[in-house]
Amino acid sequence: MKAHDLRATMSGPADWATPDGETRFWQPLRFNDGHLWVGRFGGRSPWERHPDSDELLHVLEGEVTLTVLADDGPRDTLLRPGSVFVVPRGLWHRHTAQALVTEYGVTMGRTESSEAEDPRAGV
Repeated sequence: MKAHDLRATMSGPADWATPDGETRFWQPLRFNDGHLWVGRFGGRSPWERHPDSDELLHVLEGEVTLTVLADDGPRDTLLRPGSVFVVPRGLWHRHTAQALVTEYGVTMGRTESSEAEDPRAGV
């Protein structure tokens, strides 16, 4: 048993970063069949989904619009600092941040990603 300091983790080298260093992700903790991750990023992410489980997201700093492709169409939700959002299992989603945002999440099982305009078209 051990406490994990997310801010301390973020002060160290990232597990993944863009060449300009603007986008950085850390995976500080394995959790059951997944992991807890922390990311600092801006712009629009590719679509992703998690077929094995829901995903928990928590915004620490900044704002991000989360778009989820629900059965009845896309749904946008603005997440501000302190916001927690659960992305339902298997639904495609992406982040759009006008400025840098810092968030952490708990992701279980597999992650699938897509650059398609509507990733459901190929499913």
